[in-house]
Amino acid sequence: MKEDPAGQRGGSRTGLTGTHGMSHTNLAWMVNSYALAFGGLLLLGGKAGDLFGRRKMFQVGTAVFTLASLLGGLAPNESLLIGARVLQGVGAALAAPSALALITTTFPAGKSRNTAMGVYAAMGGVGATVGLLLGGTLTDLLDWRWVFFVNIPIGLAVLAGTRTLVEARRHPGRLDVPGAITGTGGLIALVYGITRGGEHGWTDGVTLVSFAAAAVLLTAFLYLQARTIDPMMPLRLFKDRTRSGSYATMLFIGAGMFATFYL
Repeated sequence: MKEDPAGQRGGSRTGLTGTHGMSHTNLAWMVNSYALAFGGLLLLGGKAGDLFGRRKMFQVGTAVFTLASLLGGLAPNESLLIGARVLQGVGAALAAPSALALITTTFPAGKSRNTAMGVYAAMGGVGATVGLLLGGTLTDLLDWRWVFFVNIPIGLAVLAGTRTLVEARRHPGRLDVPGAITGTGGLIALVYGITRGGEHGWTDGVTLVSFAAAAVLLTAFLYLQARTIDPMMPLRLFKDRTRSGSYATMLFIGAGMFATFYL
């Protein structure tokens, strides 16, 4: 019998006693599960901030992300670890849409707001690069669980700092339930199809069904957004060529970043 290198290094296919305890497929889902929850719920999180208060939703999202980090660090098996990553994605989807809006309401227009925007953009870039290096360092020097644990003091500090934020003006209206179902469901189906296609092939039956469901749901979503009085994503936003170009740029930047995270 061939020796199992994973077992030699302190892990197993079902346990998490070492950093080599996960199969390659499940290891990929450490990134994919987060992307699935974050991408699928991002529109819903933005709409919730408009209706219920951006500071409140930012606080809720940060708290959920921090709690998920604790659960991920303590996870005894693969299923709970991947579940914690899903919960992190939910928290990020609730918090992220409100961040920029809170900057505009907390800092007056002019130099102070421009500085705050610059700091926000710089920290986003630093987090995307230094965070990956720090994660590798923590894994080598301590344990992979500290990649999760390090988020806890940061999350608590952010929550404490939210008391100084000025709540943004709430938008009147109600949650667009059909838009939430079709938009969130379509994005989840699309992200799942992309992640599954990379593992099982682009002609896989479930992958094709996911893409078909995404096409139907997202088409219905756009139809509803064009006709509803209080849409979740007003289509008039895309009439501005500069704004649409910015959206396209961020799409490619995000795609490139997530494509490198697993490697």
